[in-house]
Amino acid sequence: MKIAVIALGKIGLPLAVQFASKGHEVLGVDVNADVVAQINAGQEPFPGEAHLQEKLAELVPSGRLRATTSYAEAVPEADAVVLVVPLFVDDQARPDFGWMDAATVELARHLRPGTLVSYETTLPVGTTRNRWKPMLEEGSGLSEGTDFHLVFSPERVLTGRVFEDLRKYPKLIGALSETGAAKATEFYEAVLDFDERPDLARPNGVWDLGSAEASELAKLAETTYRDVNIGLANQFARYAATAGIDIYQVIEASNSQPYSHIHQPGIAVGGHCIPVYPRLYLWNDPEATVVRAAREANAGMPDYTIGLLEGAFGDLAGARVVVLGAAYRGGVKETAFSGVFGAVEAITARGGKALVHDPLYRDEELAQLGFAPYQLGEPADAAVVQANHAEYRDLGPADLPGVKVFIDGRRISSGEQWPGVTYRVIGKA
Repeated sequence: MKIAVIALGKIGLPLAVQFASKGHEVLGVDVNADVVAQINAGQEPFPGEAHLQEKLAELVPSGRLRATTSYAEAVPEADAVVLVVPLFVDDQARPDFGWMDAATVELARHLRPGTLVSYETTLPVGTTRNRWKPMLEEGSGLSEGTDFHLVFSPERVLTGRVFEDLRKYPKLIGALSETGAAKATEFYEAVLDFDERPDLARPNGVWDLGSAEASELAKLAETTYRDVNIGLANQFARYAATAGIDIYQVIEASNSQPYSHIHQPGIAVGGHCIPVYPRLYLWNDPEATVVRAAREANAGMPDYTIGLLEGAFGDLAGARVVVLGAAYRGGVKETAFSGVFGAVEAITARGGKALVHDPLYRDEELAQLGFAPYQLGEPADAAVVQANHAEYRDLGPADLPGVKVFIDGRRISSGEQWPGVTYRVIGKA
């Protein structure tokens, strides 16, 4: 097949590579000419994705994968077009479709009969049928279900391990017609491989959910579940700390029973998925009080954690407080909805001087993000673990000279590693 992938970001590019690795001819489209040039040179434009560089080095020279800034070059010859363009959401749960609308309009201009169009960006329920279908039909003059077929198939992967996750999880699809569902199933079976999953009720592979709306809701449901679960864990942790209870023992005990799956509490819920998709769900279902409460609870955790620091340290006015980790999670160079922003804001609001360290970021990059960079070995009064980078597991007082209080927001250290320092972890008194 000839396949066009629209938007070559941290999900789109690995998808393009996966499709090409199955023997198909893939042409990726991106508005960033620098990204396009790097890909065509066989170089990964961003670090941290396992196996991406080695696959690019093989597929680009072979001619199976190329990149361009031109929809006119990529779309007309494609048998299938896959879009992974970002969708943004504000704090009031209002989606900003600007980039996706622009991509859809441009795609429609060059769409040809016989093409399968698949959206993989997470969407509010009803978007595929009520927004993309009329836009594609109006812009192309073609009829969905007759001239082309439209499907929603959410990405279910984490950056850093995309190729692993593509094999591990069923590929969900939801089309607007039976014919579209059949074509989407045939397409994804031809571009993906699936691990054996004896734990699943049906074989791992392409799962047709019967409608675009069901597929849209499935992605929102699985991510919103995680946000609500973490919110519950954080509520338990906050109470346990007031009652002198170790919440981690409680969670371990509770989860020994097969119907309990309590997640871990922590300083923040970051990334492109868990903090965002519950807001998309709320756009469809604004009366979902459980979802709203969990999102508010998780959003408040950075300030709560700095409150723990203040309680152990005392007045933070003038104190040099190091936030360990700008990234939203360990090992990933990405700050999307990272707890670092709330932590720095809370420290500053209490009169402290917030400093930020991250082994994945240069000082100049931290400064560009608006942070005062910190190097291990410099004087510090207190520290807060925000990202669970592996590099932080073995830290001790010598790495943060003068530190009096260490707040472990991710529970990656232990009190034994901090002799003479007040050590606190979320969920323990």
